[in-house]
Amino acid sequence: MHRFGVFFLLIFLSAGNGLCQSYPSRPVRMLVGFPPGGGTDITARVLAPKLSEFLGQQFVVENRPGAATNIATDLVAKAAPDGYTLLFTTTALAINMSLYKSLPFDALRDFAPVSVFAESPNLLVAHQSAGASVAELLAQARAKPGALNYSSAGSGTTQHLAGEVFKVRTGTQIVHIPYKGTAASLTAVVAGEVQFSFANVPAILGHVKSGRLRALAVAGPHRSDLMPDVPTLKEAGVEGVEVPVWYALLAPAATPRETVAALGNATARAARAPDTKQRLVDQGADPVGNTPDEFTKLLRAEVAKYAEVVRISGAKPE
Repeated sequence: MHRFGVFFLLIFLSAGNGLCQSYPSRPVRMLVGFPPGGGTDITARVLAPKLSEFLGQQFVVENRPGAATNIATDLVAKAAPDGYTLLFTTTALAINMSLYKSLPFDALRDFAPVSVFAESPNLLVAHQSAGASVAELLAQARAKPGALNYSSAGSGTTQHLAGEVFKVRTGTQIVHIPYKGTAASLTAVVAGEVQFSFANVPAILGHVKSGRLRALAVAGPHRSDLMPDVPTLKEAGVEGVEVPVWYALLAPAATPRETVAALGNATARAARAPDTKQRLVDQGADPVGNTPDEFTKLLRAEVAKYAEVVRISGAKPE
């Protein structure tokens, strides 16, 4: 009986290992709360094929824009916790916790953080008529309070918060115009509908290289390697406007730890892969690929940080 018991125990353990290793056994959806064409969508489409390569199933990017990413976020928060519906999002997840008074989800309670795939600074980009420097832009803003507009990819995005903090730090009156996604926001600047915007490097690089937009400053601690001549806002005389954006993968809260670990390992491998790393760098993003535990700690810190930013800036959803 003892040998039979050991035999059946080995069969059971083998079956259990097979179950753990069977994820994913069908295609996986990655929901993005922004329209196609923005930095988040671009970065998600860099990650998805690498996850497919490493995990053996197709990872499909599905754009679900609306309500400042809250539609996509809520869908994933309420999805079956089986690893087949994931959220690829940005710093907006942490921002929205303070920006919106009533949300149907909680960023810290309803998600299992998987990994931050990459991060990128926001840049202040302007229409040609807004001047060739931050000083010239501010001169216009101070000469005509309330006359200048800036666009964002929507309320609650890092672009929105960067603009509000910029107004506070410079003592200017500038009007926020939210758009549905980064692509629409930048199109408005190119067309001269608004005078400037904050946007991440992957989204603005083509516009800047073509001359359709001017990059005036980096809203981060250091210059971009892709645009070394563009100063930081601090170098341009405006301190305290550092609002970077991270791009990250999350699963519903009750997703099995083994599944979260598999996704985290694959995302970290993708961030380290030479071809992916080069694509990210070419877009002005830095690969990260941290662990689920590291991302959990970061998310808690970011929620607290942006609660203070929202309070200081007085930002409101629009």
